Amino acid sequence: MVEFKNLKCEAVDKEFCTFEYCHLKSVNRTYKYISLKAKILQLPITNVKVNGALYQRHNGYKPFLYNITVDCCKFVKNQKSNPVASFFYDSFKEFSNINHSCPFNHDIILDKLSAESINHRVTNILPFPEGQYMLQLNWNISGINRAILKIYLALS
Repeated sequence: MVEFKNLKCEAVDKEFCTFEYCHLKSVNRTYKYISLKAKILQLPITNVKVNGALYQRHNGYKPFLYNITVDCCKFVKNQKSNPVASFFYDSFKEFSNINHSCPFNHDIILDKLSAESINHRVTNILPFPEGQYMLQLNWNISGINRAILKIYLALS
């Protein structure tokens, strides 16, 4: 079972983007979701690369299994081009407005992504060992690191 533990959003380049909100909301003991809104100050976005790295906690967070960089503009056009990126993208695409290829002429929103939507993927489709994990996403736009998103979760 997946449980969100924390969410951290950092705008590295505050002249390019800011986070209007970035929070983990606990509705009750078993239902938590994450939501964020990245306010983009320089539109349109035509060149996006995301580096996604998965870390497992063992005396600090250590690299675990995946560290990939994806050209988002190309990937959204052909999602079968990268199966690993597809695995993660399918977990959140219905909760996000990142559902079309470049250019992006709007703010980026992730709305009420629940642990249940991820649970099936990491327990049945591609089983992960129990433990504490962190998914770190570095958003490079036009070759410059603009934002870092860290999602902390536990798998039990």
